[in-house]
Amino acid sequence: MIRNIFSRFISWNGFLAVMFAGVLFYATISVPHFASAFNLSQAAAGVSEKAILLLPMALLIIAREIDLSVASILALTSVVLGVLIRAHVPLLAAILVVLIAGAVAGALNGLLVTGLNLPSLLVTLGTMALFRGIGYIMLGTHSVNELPEELTDFGINTVGPTAVPWTVVPFIILAPVFATVLHYTALGRRIYAIGGNPDVALYTGIRVRRLRFGLFVLSGLMCALAGIVFTARLSNARADNAVGFELDVITITLLGGISVFGGRGNLTGVLWALGLVAIIRNVLGLNRIGGDGQGVAIGLLLILSLLLSNSVQNVLDNLRTQRLIKSMALRQSETTLGSGLPGAGAE
Repeated sequence: MIRNIFSRFISWNGFLAVMFAGVLFYATISVPHFASAFNLSQAAAGVSEKAILLLPMALLIIAREIDLSVASILALTSVVLGVLIRAHVPLLAAILVVLIAGAVAGALNGLLVTGLNLPSLLVTLGTMALFRGIGYIMLGTHSVNELPEELTDFGINTVGPTAVPWTVVPFIILAPVFATVLHYTALGRRIYAIGGNPDVALYTGIRVRRLRFGLFVLSGLMCALAGIVFTARLSNARADNAVGFELDVITITLLGGISVFGGRGNLTGVLWALGLVAIIRNVLGLNRIGGDGQGVAIGLLLILSLLLSNSVQNVLDNLRTQRLIKSMALRQSETTLGSGLPGAGAE
């Protein structure tokens, strides 16, 4: 039992949980107004779109893929929503069109990656500029600020008498669904298998291309949902919305323990990393440190955490190797002693 508790503590998820608790404790007792209901509500609302984008990004990286165009799809779908509302399209119909547009954008990424066998890093680097450029073509440098009351209420109101903002509700609903699918279903095991070794996964009957294509479509769909949330929260549809979001999303995903080489990681660590980054950004904001300074801090945190993760992993690997060598030596000595007993070979 003690060994199990210790192994959990020294795991990466355990380390992130301790870091989260430590930073939360420090902020609560040392940073004025941090623990207020209003500030915590604003901090949660501020990461609501990134939290949604984390879910498909984690699945893609586990499957040895990546999507750098998530923020651009978010901006494009935000523009589409604004243009449709400006054209007096009913809100529900506009939302449906936006979700379809996001799925189509994701399908384009998936088609280029799986159909033409192009690296997802290069494909989504190109579509990152493409999708945002389409947004500028549709709306230019202008913005749509006159939005339906139902949408703006969703963006600024909280759930009942609580301090929980409505904008985090989609993530709260979706996160358990993604976690269940990834960790407890055959589909999740296939995603891990593709990330572990795509060739072996293909020979075992997994439809690798179809699954990867589906992950990109899912990513586009989640980006569209994040675009709706972002537009509602800021009451603004612009082509330059969410600039730089992709870097934060990838940083949090890797900080959460998802291996950049695929096949490893889980959503629990990603959730701890999300909370940790949200608190750090909020504390820095309360101390009047701007976005550039916050970006430097998050970047240093990622580098240090990866270095620490590699060091801890090397130590654990050495301990396992030494334990295995001792176990093999003990078995060899027992075998030698057993064969040397009188009459051991007699029939």
